[in-house]
Amino acid sequence: MPLLCSSRSNESNICNVYSSPQCGRGTVGTDIAVLEKIVGRTIRRDISNLVAFAEGDLEKAARSIAEHEQPHIGIICGFFVRHAEPPSPETDGLNGMAQLAAGFLAAGAKVTVITDAPSAKAVWAATKVVPGKVTLEIVDVDAAAVRELRGRLESRAAPLTHLVAIERCSLAADGIPHREHGWDISGDTAPLDYLFEDQGWTAPWKTIGIGDGGNEIGMGNLPVEIVERDIPNGSKIAAATGADWLLVAGVANWGAYALLAAVAAIQPEHREALLSHFDGEFEETVLRAAVEVGQAIDDSRVDRAGQLQMTIDRLPLKDHIDIINELRDAVLAP
Repeated sequence: MPLLCSSRSNESNICNVYSSPQCGRGTVGTDIAVLEKIVGRTIRRDISNLVAFAEGDLEKAARSIAEHEQPHIGIICGFFVRHAEPPSPETDGLNGMAQLAAGFLAAGAKVTVITDAPSAKAVWAATKVVPGKVTLEIVDVDAAAVRELRGRLESRAAPLTHLVAIERCSLAADGIPHREHGWDISGDTAPLDYLFEDQGWTAPWKTIGIGDGGNEIGMGNLPVEIVERDIPNGSKIAAATGADWLLVAGVANWGAYALLAAVAAIQPEHREALLSHFDGEFEETVLRAAVEVGQAIDDSRVDRAGQLQMTIDRLPLKDHIDIINELRDAVLAP
C-alpha cells in the first residue's frame, strides 16, 4: 500500500508479502475467522444464517487489498433517514468509513469516499477528522449522476482498485431501495449500486459489501430465501446488488473494523500504520463530528423519529470501542 517491506523501507521497489522471503510468507499470526466471529455476533435480529453464508469472505477481501501493490480504496457510506429529527443519515457506516480511511491512508494507500447529496454533510464531517487527505465525491440521487461519476472514476490516472460499501441501502428486486420497514426511499437515495454492477457494464475494481440487515449493497450475494426467512419484511427489502465479497456483522461498522484488522493481520510490516488510529479516542472523535457537526442520527423506528445522539445502532459508544479493542487484541496477540 504500497507494500514496502520494512527491511527495505528505503528502497523504491515493491515487495509483496506473499512472494518475498524478506517479508515472510503467510505469517498472519491471527486466524481471521476469529475476527469474523467477533463482529458476527447477534445484537437484535438473528443474523447467524447470513453470517454463516458469508463465512470466509473477510479473509478473501482482506487478502485482495493486502496483495495489491498500489491499492486505491473507494468507500461508500451514508444511509439517509427522512423520518428523523432532523432528517439526516444514520450514524452506522460513518465510523466504519473513517476507521478504514484513517488506517489505509496511514499505510500509504489512496482513499476516495463516495456518498450522495442527502448524506453529504455527515459524511463530510466524518472525513474532516480523518488524518490525511481523503478525496470526497458527492452525487445527486439520480442514476445519471451515478453513471457520470462512474465514468470519471474509471478515467482517473489512479483509478479505484477496490470499492467498499458500508451500510448503504441497495436496490431491491423491484428496483427500489427500501428501509427495514419496507418504505420506499428512492427519493433520498442515489443508486450507488451502479458502481457495483449495471446492465452491460462490469466493475473494473473489486467490490466489498458490508451490512447487517439484508437490504444493503452486497447482500444480493445471499440466497433470497435466507433474507425472506430471517429478516422482517425480507421479501420486500432484500438487496438485489451483490459484491465480490460480502461481510455480515451485528453492526455494519463492525464489518469495516474487521476488514481493517484483517488486513493488519496479513501485513505485519504495516500493522502499526494500519492500526495507528484504531482506538477508542479516534472512534469517539469521529462519532462526535458526525453527530455534532454532521447531524447524524440514530434510533429511528416506525413509531419514533431518529435523534441526534452519540449511539450507533442503539448501542452506546463504549460497546463499539469494546469491539475495536477486541479486534485489536486479536490481531496483536503473540
